[in-house]
Amino acid sequence: MIRRLLVADRGEVARRVFATCRLVGIETVAVYSDVDTDAPHVIEADYAVHLPGNTQSATYLQTGALIAAAQRAGANAVHPGTGMLAEDPGFAQAVVDAGMIWVGPPPATLRTLVAKIETKRLVAEAQVPVLPTWTDPDLVPSFPVLIKPATGSGGHGIRVVRDAGTLAEAVASTRREVGGDVFCEPYVGNVRHIEVPILADAQGAVVPFGERECSVQRRYQKIVEETPSPAVDPALREDLCRAAIVAVRALGYVGAGAVEFLLDPNGDFWFLELTPTLQADHAVTECVSGYDLVRLQLLVAEGGSVPMPGPPPIRGHAIEVRVCAEDPAYAWLPATGTLHKFAVPDIAGQFRPLPQPGLRLDAGVTDGSVIGMHHDPMLAKLVAWAPSRQEAARMLASALARTHLHGVVSNRDLLVRVLRHHAFRAGEVDTGFLDRHPEVFAPLLSSVDAVRLSCLAAALAGAAARRAAAPVLSSLPSGWRNVPSGSQNAVYDGPTGPVEVGYRMNRHGELAGWWVRAVDPEELDLAGLGHAPVNDEHPPVVVVQADSDRVVLNVQGIRLAVHVHRVGEVSYVDSPEGSVTLREISRFPLPAPEAVESSLIAPLPGAVRRVLVVPGQRVRAGELLLTLEAMKLEHPVHAPAAGVVSSVPVQPGAEVDTGELLAVLDPE
Repeated sequence: MIRRLLVADRGEVARRVFATCRLVGIETVAVYSDVDTDAPHVIEADYAVHLPGNTQSATYLQTGALIAAAQRAGANAVHPGTGMLAEDPGFAQAVVDAGMIWVGPPPATLRTLVAKIETKRLVAEAQVPVLPTWTDPDLVPSFPVLIKPATGSGGHGIRVVRDAGTLAEAVASTRREVGGDVFCEPYVGNVRHIEVPILADAQGAVVPFGERECSVQRRYQKIVEETPSPAVDPALREDLCRAAIVAVRALGYVGAGAVEFLLDPNGDFWFLELTPTLQADHAVTECVSGYDLVRLQLLVAEGGSVPMPGPPPIRGHAIEVRVCAEDPAYAWLPATGTLHKFAVPDIAGQFRPLPQPGLRLDAGVTDGSVIGMHHDPMLAKLVAWAPSRQEAARMLASALARTHLHGVVSNRDLLVRVLRHHAFRAGEVDTGFLDRHPEVFAPLLSSVDAVRLSCLAAALAGAAARRAAAPVLSSLPSGWRNVPSGSQNAVYDGPTGPVEVGYRMNRHGELAGWWVRAVDPEELDLAGLGHAPVNDEHPPVVVVQADSDRVVLNVQGIRLAVHVHRVGEVSYVDSPEGSVTLREISRFPLPAPEAVESSLIAPLPGAVRRVLVVPGQRVRAGELLLTLEAMKLEHPVHAPAAGVVSSVPVQPGAEVDTGELLAVLDPE
């Protein structure tokens, strides 16, 4: 029996496992790096062991340190979470050799699964459809093809090559990136990514839990998942589940996992891989099945039998989105910073199967969490469970749109637009969905009038906050002036550049006129603001309420409530129209050092992984100069133009912050 369990992972995964442990009476042990000292998963654990350092490789991937931590804390079992350790046969063997229970498939099975080519061979011998595999690029007969790492998973290191002329260089580049061997297989377009979650016990029983649709992806990684798939009918579901059972038995698998397939428009499917983890999208399966998959996973690890005779019936529809700290509009650039506020409305439960349809939140962060560069950018998973797919999509989109997410850039708006898109609602999704529909990258708050009203609300809330803190005359209405022509003004740096907000109040403290207009950054004169032409004034607005955190406006007979959360000079503005972040520009800014001309600066905090140029080297436009590693991803820095590298002040292994100088390029 598992008495005390160490989870060798962090964030929402650790919190999810701990939630079930508390329910079934198992004590919990967390591990944490330096930056995770006050993380939610550490606070919720019964015991916690510090792993000195910050990077993944120095902490959460240190096999010896994790085994020692489990022994020091008196744990008799280890759960690997959903990261790389869940697929590491060496770690699994170390746990077993230490006399502890390993919550996962046997080490021998993991050794087979790590070898992707061998896995495909065994599954093909069991008569499960598999795509051809080529390890020698010279033997590739046709294009396009996918280059994939021979080990690992999670979508890392995958490239599409469309012609023979670029194949050799692409293979070499992928080998450098993944640090190992690669193979090629045909690239099949217009396919869906379907997976069958399974549970297998040591007695030979294998139970599939329907299928999950995971086709909406970025960088070959899932961001929207649902069950059941809108493309799978009962007959196809039976075929997929049968193939999954055959694959599981061919590989000798025991535990919870997912058999992944590609599905084309004709209904043909091919085995991709067997992922030996409790998948991040297991929550949707829990919703429609009613089973706690973590509890079942622990039961099988203790040697127990699968407690159901066959696949459980599907109840309704569930959709999950992964809310990540990243900017979709800028090549999914990860974002760092302090999460000042994270509030999702109408949550019915967290980390456990829901008793009835509603919203479930599995989050690894809370208000005040620091989002650093060392870990995955996922903040939370939000799940909607409803009687039908349309109801689930509508519920989830509405909750996301009303979520207050302040402090870091996120993919929230993109997720809302995907869920509301007519093609998604019609079930017309595949792995190329985001490429075909660039309109989903637009921000929710996009109409001119909505942006203007948000700016006005921010200015009114800022004035109310200053008035409330004033040592004298704090009872006067905000913006009141003896001289009727006087106006209140503020300048914000918004999503599209500086904007001026101005408004005038009458003698009764009522809004007498207002305007919002763009300001040319090159001609920004903060001392000369406040004189808007008459034709720049906007339609009348009545201020119903103007507090420091909430402004209610009556716009042509319609009331609009706007929430404003101020952190220093930044206002986070949320309304039914969407959200916007506005940074107030000081009228007396401190002088800032000028950037070196032709300098290349770090777009985000990270560690310099590779430096490919030296001072004096001539480079072409678009040539790779160096790479940064942040949030478990590699980010390239290319030459913006042809020129000569005049200096490179960073070296591999150095940690840099946003805006730090990486290189100086003298353009030709």
